[in-house]
Amino acid sequence: MAPPNDTSISSVLQGERLEKYFDLSNGKFSVKGVPLLSEVPTNVSFSPFSSSYPSPDAPLPLLQRVLALSHKGGFLGFSMDEPSDRLMNSLGRLTGRDFVSIFRFKTWWSTMWVGNSGSDLQMETQWVLLDVPEIRSYVIIIPIIEGSFRSALHPGSDGHVMICAESGSTQAKSSNFDAIAYVLASDNPYNLMKEAYTALRVHLNTFRLLEEKIVPNLIDKFGWCTWDAFYLTVEPTGIWHGVNEFVEGGVSPRFLIIDDGWQSINFDGESPNEDAKNLVLGGTQMTARLHRFDECEKFRKYKGGSMLGPDAPSFDPKKPKMLISKAIELEHSEKDRDKAIQSGVTDLSEFEAKIQNLKQELNAMFGGEENSSSSEVCASCYCKPENYGMRAFTRDLRTRFKGLDDIFVWHALCGAWGGVRPGATHLDSNIVPCKLSPGLDGTMNDLAVMKIVEGGIGLVHPDQAEDFYNSMHSYLDGVGITGVKVDVVHSLEYVSEEYGGRVELAKAYYKGLTTSLSKNFKGSGLISSMQQCNDFFFLGTNQISMGRVGDDFWFQDPNGDPMGVYWLQGVHMIHCAYNSMWMGQIIQPDWDMFQSDHLCAKFHAGSRAICGGPVYVSDSVGGHDFDLLKKLVYPDGTIPRCQYFALPTRDCLFKNPLFDQKTILKIWNFNKYGGVIGAFNCQGAGWDPKEQRIKGYSHCYKPMSGSVHVRDIEWDQKIEAAQMGEAEEYVVYLSQAEEMHLTTPKSDASKIIIQPSTFELFSFVPVEKLSPTIKFAPIGITDMFNSGGTIQELEYIKSGAEKNVKIKVKGGGNFLAYSSVSPKKCYLNRAEVAFEWLASGKLILNLPWAEEASGISDVSFAF
Repeated sequence: MAPPNDTSISSVLQGERLEKYFDLSNGKFSVKGVPLLSEVPTNVSFSPFSSSYPSPDAPLPLLQRVLALSHKGGFLGFSMDEPSDRLMNSLGRLTGRDFVSIFRFKTWWSTMWVGNSGSDLQMETQWVLLDVPEIRSYVIIIPIIEGSFRSALHPGSDGHVMICAESGSTQAKSSNFDAIAYVLASDNPYNLMKEAYTALRVHLNTFRLLEEKIVPNLIDKFGWCTWDAFYLTVEPTGIWHGVNEFVEGGVSPRFLIIDDGWQSINFDGESPNEDAKNLVLGGTQMTARLHRFDECEKFRKYKGGSMLGPDAPSFDPKKPKMLISKAIELEHSEKDRDKAIQSGVTDLSEFEAKIQNLKQELNAMFGGEENSSSSEVCASCYCKPENYGMRAFTRDLRTRFKGLDDIFVWHALCGAWGGVRPGATHLDSNIVPCKLSPGLDGTMNDLAVMKIVEGGIGLVHPDQAEDFYNSMHSYLDGVGITGVKVDVVHSLEYVSEEYGGRVELAKAYYKGLTTSLSKNFKGSGLISSMQQCNDFFFLGTNQISMGRVGDDFWFQDPNGDPMGVYWLQGVHMIHCAYNSMWMGQIIQPDWDMFQSDHLCAKFHAGSRAICGGPVYVSDSVGGHDFDLLKKLVYPDGTIPRCQYFALPTRDCLFKNPLFDQKTILKIWNFNKYGGVIGAFNCQGAGWDPKEQRIKGYSHCYKPMSGSVHVRDIEWDQKIEAAQMGEAEEYVVYLSQAEEMHLTTPKSDASKIIIQPSTFELFSFVPVEKLSPTIKFAPIGITDMFNSGGTIQELEYIKSGAEKNVKIKVKGGGNFLAYSSVSPKKCYLNRAEVAFEWLASGKLILNLPWAEEASGISDVSFAF
């Protein structure tokens, strides 16, 4: 696209002369005269955004938005005397001002942190949002990328905010930065996030916003991921029986993710042509490397049609659980040995004997027999390759399960956890030792990091990144796979020394991944994971449009805290809600899977119902709560998805809903004809800066009181919702209490008490005045957690003496509306039907699931 003419840019930039937002002088950095940072070093600079000529390839409307607001933002830089590959500099002293921030607590994962001093920041902070109540505004500071350097914020002494710029290679050095951090001010924190990342999209021109991209087809569907069901023991028969159980239970998966365990991997000391055997838990495979691009032996041996006939092999759902249990026992024994070594024990014979015995028991449990659904590929020329392996398996799945639209598989960014085995493929792969940035010293101990460091990474040369990804993806596309879940993204920063640094290596790999994604999987079939660092978002999201916004779903604390089965679930929600503030500008937030039979499954389900993304679970075969799932999922495998992505309410932004003993997490979203607020009691755990880990705070795990108001919904954040925010009156429905009330913007807030690990969903629907005495508002099907999402279309007809309401509703069950008077008649699919009306205003109608109409009913009320 040609750049806009200079006249249009100049006219927009004239706004900068009308109002100056930021000023750096006399050691103070101020916004509209209000000091933000003091004791700013003399080597720190500030330059307005307009001094950076905007990228010409941004869409013109987006570019115009950025230019119109350019006077509200600018760039911080700094210079030093000596060039280095890692430079740390103070931006000034921050004290007595509330902030919320996002920092990396592991290499891969980020979460929220609050404080009021620069010394309260955590290492590897991705952005910090400052509250400036003096001018009813907010200011964000975002460390960004400049040249070959990537930056992050760190805590300094005596309140100083430190910025760290690092290249990740001693061969890439610098001493001067003009734009290493971006700052922006706004009177609305949600607008601020939009405006900030839109400006950076234009400035960096290395990524695109979510609004510019197409999201994967699975966004409004239900799916199943195999991870927690099988871990690395995943195989065709188990998958088949798993999908079949969902279908028979009345919730048909529309997508399947075959997670880690399907690839052809082995270890350096093993035969280069054989797959590693008898792997169970995540961790055991992390030093293994990819040795071929197609599926591993247990999938290659699948014979087409073997699951379709009357003699299809059975599956014992107890076996994966037995294998997992034994593998956990083995893992604990190995940890006990390692602790003994650390404590100085020299005689380890007892530990080693126990470990060897457990290994033998585990191998015996696998057994020597072949999977009964598989047989050796016949050497005869009459046996066609398409009758075996992943191609045959995906074909059989789609033959039996007609609604299964998408089948994704997992892979690490570098192929497998340990990369690609040198000499095993046509690619130039070398084992590169891992070097961790000093900034990661402040993050949580992580088994994945230890294992990757132990084995190094078999890194395909960055010049071959496009060939590498296309070799994998074109094969997968050809055998019926429609997308990939790409994991272990930030391992690249460990191996960048010889490749120009982390930014240059990332650019090469992400370019290859982007090109392959454009060629394969319809350009959008990718979910990113373990990617929550700014390198990825600024460099890797030109094409990628969906990604995880939380750490893994943990069904229990791997470190042994028995309360972790509860408090880890609230921690997960905090990750997702606050990360969505920035990630949601660039990718569709994915709140990850959970297990429907978990002790806190309902807690998770309530958040997934209004998160705005797909809903998927990792249930074990035989381990389902179908009653719960049916509150999330329609029989056809679609979901009543919200129209936006869920975000924390304003009154939560600078609070700590994890362990301040007073704050309930509230998240808001929109439906087509209303808004929704979820209130979740997540108290009971959080980050400990001293121990550098997330741990339980049992004294915080208790009931919390709070309040909810219709004004908590940010109606202006979506054009289609803005008008709903101007209603004079609303009906609010509480899904868990099953209560309905009327409220107005001037009403007092609703007081609530939420028990630990529980929630309440508040659906707000504008009340329509059909006449001076007739008021109406549809709530939707209350059998679903997100009742408002079941309303597909709504029309009010006020002409003439008779008033009518026409509604298209998806789903079967109890339909509820508010009506100030009883309707004269009710019609369901043009046939008059009976209904129930109560003096409280409740209007109730039972709707069937109409399969032939995709579950949609035409409902009308005449007054």
